[in-house]
Order: sequence, then C-alpha cells, then structure tokens
Amino acid sequence: MYLNAIRPNEKSFKNRRRVGRGIGSGLGKTCGRGHKGQKSRTGGFHKIGFEGGQMPIQRRLPKRGFISINTDKCYSLRLSDLQKLSDSEIDIQTLKRVKLIPSYTRKVKIYNSGVLSRKIVISNIKVSVGVKAMVEQVGGSVL
Repeated sequence: MYLNAIRPNEKSFKNRRRVGRGIGSGLGKTCGRGHKGQKSRTGGFHKIGFEGGQMPIQRRLPKRGFISINTDKCYSLRLSDLQKLSDSEIDIQTLKRVKLIPSYTRKVKIYNSGVLSRKIVISNIKVSVGVKAMVEQVGGSVL
C-alpha cells in the first residue's frame, strides 16, 4: 500500500455546493442567498450570539461559578483541625460531613501543624511524615 493510493470511503464526503452555475442548478443568480438583506451581502453577517440589538441571552443570565469535578486538586488540612473533631475514626466522608472540606473534594492531605492529644485512626487520607509519627506516638494509626 502506498500513501498516494489511500482514498476515503465511497460517499463519505458530500460534493461541494457549486453556486452561480445557472438557473437549472437551483443555486443560480442569487446563489441560495435570496434577495437583499444583510445575509445576502458579501461579508454581511452578524457576530455569534447577536440577537438583533436585543440583550443577548449570555448577557441576560447571571454569572455563576464553576468547579470541575475532574480536578485532581488536593485539599490541605492541619493536624489542629482534626483535634477539634469528636470522631476517632477519620476519613474523607467524615471530613465532608463536618464540613471541614467541600463536598466535591476527592483528595486530602494532612500536614503537621499543632499537637495531637488523643488517639485517632486516619484511613484513606494522605498524611505527611510528621503527622504519621505524631498519630502513632499517641497510640493511633494511619491506614
């Protein structure tokens, strides 16, 4: 097989519209543009979203925020935030329930900032080396 022998499938492309080729073609004289008006002129077309002077819909509607669900942003927490919790088992669902992290959060990492005075079990959450050492020091565990 040669590159110059490659052809697209039969009828995979429509034929180009040939305008201005006589009355019998159906696209003669005005070339399918009709008579007069802005759309019949060369270069005469309005911008996308233009509604004839009426305030366009993209300007009538209020602006809203956007948070992508596909983001891989890691949410950071301090060890002192966990100290305030009453639960001893901590995972992402627990943090969402007590509203320490937003509901769309997928990844969390806990950093060593503050002291831990009670036993906790951290599961399915990334922790820094200092946090792991402090949790194990008070008798807790990181799973």
